[in-house]
Amino acid sequence: MSRSDRIYLGLAILIALSALFLFSVVHTAAGASPPSLRRIAEGHRLAQAWCQSCHAVEPGMAGFFDLAPSFQAVADRTGTTALSLKVFWRTSHQDMPNLIIAPAQAEVLSDYILSLQRN
Repeated sequence: MSRSDRIYLGLAILIALSALFLFSVVHTAAGASPPSLRRIAEGHRLAQAWCQSCHAVEPGMAGFFDLAPSFQAVADRTGTTALSLKVFWRTSHQDMPNLIIAPAQAEVLSDYILSLQRN
């Protein structure tokens, strides 16, 4: 096999693997099931325990939570997605306590917030 044949073969394999990867990402995203009620309830419980002192975690909750956005307001923002919340949980914020949130806890908190979105 000549050098140019090996290069073409390598490129063909690379293209095939890239296509397979992209197909799996699209297929996984399209076939992703909505979060279970158990996961949403667990996120709600964590929100009440950790976030309720500053944020209104219940839909329609009002009162002394003016300094921090309500979870409903966060859910209704145009850019709020599972990915944006994942990034948010991993970023420190000046006006928030520096909580250590495990990935599984961040996921259920995100599931709860996303369940509040009004479509």
